[in-house]
Amino acid sequence: MMKPEELKALVYQLAKSMDASPKEVQIRDMKHKWASCSAKGRLTFSRDLLSQDFGFIKEVVLHELLHLKIPNHGKLFKLLLKSYKETL
Repeated sequence: MMKPEELKALVYQLAKSMDASPKEVQIRDMKHKWASCSAKGRLTFSRDLLSQDFGFIKEVVLHELLHLKIPNHGKLFKLLLKSYKETL
């Protein structure tokens, strides 16, 4: 099980690799999703994510970090997400 501080460290490590700048990273209970990204740059991750396997956690983090650059799930978002998954 990943610790909250390990998740935050992963977020900032991947953010640096993606040239993304989250304003805040928080971990809290969420009932219906793994994570969210606010328009103000706050990333929120579900506490339940900490018990998932590392590959899935990384995928969720990449997804939310990419939302800091592209707010929708359009073609560009999907292409960039695939590229980041392959390289990071």
